[in-house]
Amino acid sequence: MLDAAITALLRSVLDEVCASLPRDETGARAHVAAKILEAANTGEKARERLKHIAREALSGTTRNVRAGSKNVVQVI
Repeated sequence: MLDAAITALLRSVLDEVCASLPRDETGARAHVAAKILEAANTGEKARERLKHIAREALSGTTRNVRAGSKNVVQVI
């Protein structure tokens, strides 16, 4: 579990990187949030590195792809 300081850092990074997105662009925000949360859970705590990860996630194009009987999201 992440402590309050790391949670605040992640929220700040998410808000900063996604500032140009419309507030209703929840899919993109969720994708970015998942990527920085994943990084934090593996030990990444550096603000600049988290911002880089968030920007990469935001710049990636997502699309739904049918894989057999499962829907998956592919980042290209």
